[in-house]
Amino acid sequence: MPHPGADRPSPATLLLVCGLPGSGKTTLARRLAAERSAVRLCPDEWLEQLGQSIWDIAARARVEALQRGLLEDLLALGVSVVLEWGTWARSERVELRDLARSHGARVELVYLDAPDEELHRRITERGREDRAITLEDLQTWRGLFEIPSAAEVRTYDQPAARHTGCSRAASSAAREHQA
Repeated sequence: MPHPGADRPSPATLLLVCGLPGSGKTTLARRLAAERSAVRLCPDEWLEQLGQSIWDIAARARVEALQRGLLEDLLALGVSVVLEWGTWARSERVELRDLARSHGARVELVYLDAPDEELHRRITERGREDRAITLEDLQTWRGLFEIPSAAEVRTYDQPAARHTGCSRAASSAAREHQA
């Protein structure tokens, strides 16, 4: 006789990877997806596959709407997801956290950061942008980005296992932001 509840999927985990362009989201998200046997959702890659600019706001909104529907389906099936939308606003992170929890999923927050000069170097090196990104752009974006506070970080689940650059990134950023 099968174990009671054996037909129910195990709880999934949503790993929210947030940070500015060039902070290492895709690199870490790929690693986390492999380590956690999770599906990775990256709007930049979908936009590129569709021949769209990653800076096309309307196209990004459509892709993110599709990914959100897929995210809900995957979590409902018990499949873990690494979501690398950037999630610059706390309200966006809260909405995604609450959505995942409504499906019984754990939610971990991963915040990545680097100095503006390093972000600029990485962005320039990867050459994915269809327009030049300047240091001034990065400084403007940094002013718009809502760094996860210590209070916000406490509303997420702790990682099941330690990952370099994962929970420590969010925790240390929150401590620095609190100071």
